[in-house]
Amino acid sequence: MLKYQIIPVTSFQQNCSLVWCDETNEAVIIDPGGDVDLLITALKESNVNLIAIWLTHGHLDHIGGTAELKKRFNLPVIGPHIDDEFLIHAIPQQIKMFGFSSVENFIPDKWLKDGEELKLGHEKFSVIYTPGHTPGHIILKHEKQKLLWVGDVIFKHSIGRTDFPGGNHQQLITSIKDKLLLIGDDYRFIPGHGPESTIGEERLNNPFLI
Repeated sequence: MLKYQIIPVTSFQQNCSLVWCDETNEAVIIDPGGDVDLLITALKESNVNLIAIWLTHGHLDHIGGTAELKKRFNLPVIGPHIDDEFLIHAIPQQIKMFGFSSVENFIPDKWLKDGEELKLGHEKFSVIYTPGHTPGHIILKHEKQKLLWVGDVIFKHSIGRTDFPGGNHQQLITSIKDKLLLIGDDYRFIPGHGPESTIGEERLNNPFLI
């Protein structure tokens, strides 16, 4: 069975997720935006075996702790889509834009493509390419338990911003309506910020999608 813990990090209260297979104890961290010591404490308390870092997109509040975690645990960094490469290369500029403390740069070990499959122990995830908030944004779908990690594509009763470099509002709406909303109303999603919601709830009550 897949289990997860949401760990809000940084002043942006980004939802970093510690996700693991309870049969093998293998774990990944999705979108480690910062506060690495807090994440390491959560790792120790969960007593899991961290094997990788998965990224949904290249904004600093979602990748700020990546280089330090990669170095400390010798982890591969997986994702996002290569269209966000320019954002990762621009970490120094993002530090100024977001007002973050200095963090090290890194290069992902693997870029993700639409339709790819990721494995975590006995659990499988599929990758869905959802540009708009950033050009290379992806979401992660766990079909067996009907869970989605959606980064900053959609939130409870809101959607991602598109006023940062590479953002495209119409592309974001197309990603949501033509991909996300077709997955199924009973899917629960973990957004990059704020509370969880379901696809069905957002279809009915998200004012940006009406």
